[in-house]
Amino acid sequence: MAQARTYAGSCQCGAVRFTARTALEAPFMCNCSRCRRLNAVMASVPDADFTLESGAEALATYRFNSHRIAHQFCTTCGIQPFASGTDAKGNGLHVINVNCLEDPHYDADAITRFNGADF
Repeated sequence: MAQARTYAGSCQCGAVRFTARTALEAPFMCNCSRCRRLNAVMASVPDADFTLESGAEALATYRFNSHRIAHQFCTTCGIQPFASGTDAKGNGLHVINVNCLEDPHYDADAITRFNGADF
């Protein structure tokens, strides 16, 4: 079992910066129309383990389909560093784009596939 640590992350231009505490044990990829195009590797973290450090004013939100997930992207560089929503029990969470983390440590063979296309 990997040890949780705090990762720093950002969009490409650095206007949006965040930290997330995670062990990166369960990275996943989604096949919904948006995620498939982004080709992002993602990880879910509870609200308590996510902090937007700077750049709230640089973020725009995109919602589609059920409108349950707020896909956040930088209005300067267009990168989506994270999304926010709730889990099945109504708990707040952030889904971070692992590729936006500085020096992410995860096992590429451990990436699971999520069927978001039928969600």
